[in-house]
Amino acid sequence: MHKPTNNGAWLLVVPVVLLVAFNAILPLMAVVNYSVQDIFGPGQAYWVGTEWYREVLGDKRLHEALWRQFLFSGMVLLIEIPLGVLIALAMPRKGWAVSLVLVVLALPLLIPWNVIGTIWIIFTRPDIGLMGYSLNSLGIAFDHTASPLDAWITLMLMEVWHWTPLVVLLAYAGLKAIPEAYYQAAAIDGASAWKVFRYIQLPKMRGVLTIAVLLRFMDSFLIYAEPFVLTGGGPGNATTFPSIYLVKVALGQFDLGPAGAFSVIYFLIVLLFSWLFYQVLQNVGRGGAR
Repeated sequence: MHKPTNNGAWLLVVPVVLLVAFNAILPLMAVVNYSVQDIFGPGQAYWVGTEWYREVLGDKRLHEALWRQFLFSGMVLLIEIPLGVLIALAMPRKGWAVSLVLVVLALPLLIPWNVIGTIWIIFTRPDIGLMGYSLNSLGIAFDHTASPLDAWITLMLMEVWHWTPLVVLLAYAGLKAIPEAYYQAAAIDGASAWKVFRYIQLPKMRGVLTIAVLLRFMDSFLIYAEPFVLTGGGPGNATTFPSIYLVKVALGQFDLGPAGAFSVIYFLIVLLFSWLFYQVLQNVGRGGAR
């Protein structure tokens, strides 16, 4: 006998779908519309097809901004993922210290992005900042407003401090989900700490680490508020990432056509690389499982 099904629960999804459509799909359609037209004012739009796309793809400043972004996002992943896993492995598993450590780790995640930039501006100032003043007192010239290298170091430190806790929390949740029987079996077999990590902990964390990699890549690739507040894209163009470049074109120059075309390209790049990361991590996980 066929059991009747109740699809009424799908009605609960309708508000979410409408919200996503309003906040994502409709703005994307508007951006695509801008990217194929030349807009002079209200009611003055002329079809230009792929002209803006060709112009944007040939823009040398955009190429430089994209290379900076790939370098920044790659460094973020290479630092935050291993560091987050190491911190999660070192955290206590039982007792009152667990709650304390989790709360302390989560504090940077609660601070608004624009405030993060302001905090690090003060922290790294060479005259009054704890980090900047201390380094200069030791004879190490440090000024993120004048040196591109110092600006990059400051950005990386800020990003690692701000978002590594997210990786830690995800990795710790994956570790807590591992049944104790796995560790007992490994102890009976005399497995070393490295083998426990390689064959038990790492495979079991594959799902949460996939989420961590995707979230950190997408967020770091779209970063705007922190570098804008901290350096404004400078010194020179040393920290001008695509997001900052896009805002300058769209709002500073009010070139909605090129800005729309670049927004579409920007979206497709993030989508493509997120998909590639997901496929690679899934294949590695399946290979490790065998």
